[in-house]
Amino acid sequence: MKLNLLIIGVLTIQSIGFAQTLTNKIVIDQFGYRPNSKKIAVLRNPQTGFDADESYSPGNLFAVVKESNASQIFLDAPVTWGNGQEDPSSGDKAWWFDFSSVTAPGEYYILDINNNVKSYSFSIAEDVYNEVLKQAMRVWFYQRSGFAKSQPYAELNWIDGASHIGPLQDLKCRSYLTPNDVSSERDVHGGWFDAGDYNKYSTWTANYIVDLLRSYRENSEAWQDNYTIPESGNGIADIIDEVKWGMDHLLRMQKIDGSIIAVVSADNASPPSSAAGSSLYGGVNTLSTLSSSGAFALGAIVFEELGYYDYADTLLSRAEKAWEWADANPRTLWFNNDPSHGTQGIGAGQQEQSDDYKRIGPKLRAAAYLFEKTNNTIYQNYFESNYDQLHMFTWNFAYPFEDEEQDILLEYSRLNNASQVVKEAIVNKYKSAMEKEHNFQAFYNAKDPYMAHMDAYTWGSSRQKCSNGLMFWNIKHYNIDSSRNADAIEAAEDFIHYMHGVNPLNLVYLTNMSRFGAENSCNQIYHTWFSHGTDWDDASSSKYGPVPGIVPGGANPSYDVDGCCPNDCGSPANNEKCSSDASTHMTNQPKQKSYYDFNESWPLNSWSVTENSMGYQVEYIRLLSKFVQKSKTTNKKEHFKNTSFKVYPNPTNSLLHLSGACGVIDIIDYSGRIIRSTNNQNVISVEELSSGIYMLKNQGHVIRIIKK
Repeated sequence: MKLNLLIIGVLTIQSIGFAQTLTNKIVIDQFGYRPNSKKIAVLRNPQTGFDADESYSPGNLFAVVKESNASQIFLDAPVTWGNGQEDPSSGDKAWWFDFSSVTAPGEYYILDINNNVKSYSFSIAEDVYNEVLKQAMRVWFYQRSGFAKSQPYAELNWIDGASHIGPLQDLKCRSYLTPNDVSSERDVHGGWFDAGDYNKYSTWTANYIVDLLRSYRENSEAWQDNYTIPESGNGIADIIDEVKWGMDHLLRMQKIDGSIIAVVSADNASPPSSAAGSSLYGGVNTLSTLSSSGAFALGAIVFEELGYYDYADTLLSRAEKAWEWADANPRTLWFNNDPSHGTQGIGAGQQEQSDDYKRIGPKLRAAAYLFEKTNNTIYQNYFESNYDQLHMFTWNFAYPFEDEEQDILLEYSRLNNASQVVKEAIVNKYKSAMEKEHNFQAFYNAKDPYMAHMDAYTWGSSRQKCSNGLMFWNIKHYNIDSSRNADAIEAAEDFIHYMHGVNPLNLVYLTNMSRFGAENSCNQIYHTWFSHGTDWDDASSSKYGPVPGIVPGGANPSYDVDGCCPNDCGSPANNEKCSSDASTHMTNQPKQKSYYDFNESWPLNSWSVTENSMGYQVEYIRLLSKFVQKSKTTNKKEHFKNTSFKVYPNPTNSLLHLSGACGVIDIIDYSGRIIRSTNNQNVISVEELSSGIYMLKNQGHVIRIIKK
């Protein structure tokens, strides 16, 4: 019998009488857990990697501790993972402390009683992720091109004017071929900065629109009309308002013949409104046109359902025109930023694909949504004649690098008028593919001690982690195998926990989230606005830090410094960077430890690790929204957000700067004890405090602070 069953009556009144030390060896979802979800803290003893000398031997008794009164409400012993073997993907030995039976809403932490060390705190609540989703979704507002970030929509730290609407910018953008020809001017404003640069790529914009719309369709209850964007309060979920902002830009990228311009190349500066260089648009291509056709078609379906009939009609007409052009021009290519194609300096990331296979998926997606909207057999015939060319069929394999192709197969399988034979083939093939080594077998065999197994870690691994989670969630959503539904949802949620701190870095893969419950989130992001040396550089040390809720690229074992290193980077100062903490920390690490919180450019090239992408953002949002419900209560995360004063830097190891505070300011430890009070101060020293988590209280408002 479990220990907790024997002594639970005593535990509810037992409390801790002495302070504990915070450790990064007990990792949990720093935001928390839904009451009825699986809850496992991972205890880690590093063996390989940058932290190999940080030995930790867990005690034989762990507790779930309630923060409000320090009572131990659950006790149990940890269980060894993997027969005590080192996990090669993380370089750690691990144990699991399962506290799934704790379901009461509240604020808690995990305590190693023998070693007197504790985890970061977390919540248990049905709406534990609501505020997190809101902040991750608000990133789209901050990424809007050509839109002012003004109060009350932008927080004070991230106010900025509208970008890229000056002379020869997006309102009167010229072709890269004829930058001096006024007759080539066209309005291409709007849309979103694609990543850390300000360029806009039509293929990727279309993909983001599709995934945002699917996020809404898959769980419309998760989405609110109160995300504090200019459209909030108009009676439509703010995610749909954001979709329309991107969709309107995509409509401007379509030419009269139906083709889609591939890219708008924009100037970079910090903040965005200070970018004064010209914008230029590129050529058209089949890939962008097919991708946009699918986005327009799905938009036509959703906006019609919402009662926007004229807009839906426009989208359908544009979708059909794009299809017709792409069908007649199946291999029109346009490579941006490519000297061999005369496009050097236009754009940055390469969206074009010379491989014809890469156009099959977008064309199938356009066909599926056009068939759903029109019931025209032209689209059905194309889909049912070509669906089995995708790798899920030819390889009998499902993996996160082709999630878009797999998803559109599953989308087609739910259409009433589709061929039953094709629908059954898709469902059966997906079921078979998900039984393989890196999918359900990995879940059932506990292949990853952090419970979010992924075979390959590459540039953008954060997106692939979320794609993996969605692959499991698809099992229930598309009725693939009802006997697997509960396991599939549990497996999908494990990938959210990974993003929220259940990883060997004990790191929340979102920026600047300390106000929302994450004690250890990313402080930096590789982004032009929030670049190295600016006021927005670092949430722990700069005046502002980056916008909350941005998803970085994630662990990338292929990272390396520039080829000029170690001795040929132009100056001794540049050469010295080659051996900086970032480069040494990132070299020869286990896959899951191949991440460092930095944002320096050449020659350290942090973009392959910490740059954001709206592709990462939308995949995370889509997965997280599956575990969000309409808000009913105010939880800890919202409480710490709603403050009338600001504190920075946070975390800190020395001084806290305060704004908006007046009167008595109390510093409170997590036992609720006031350890110091000051009066009307703008700067507070915390150098003498032990490392850990404290609270500042002023005029009835509370901000959590972290002393490093």
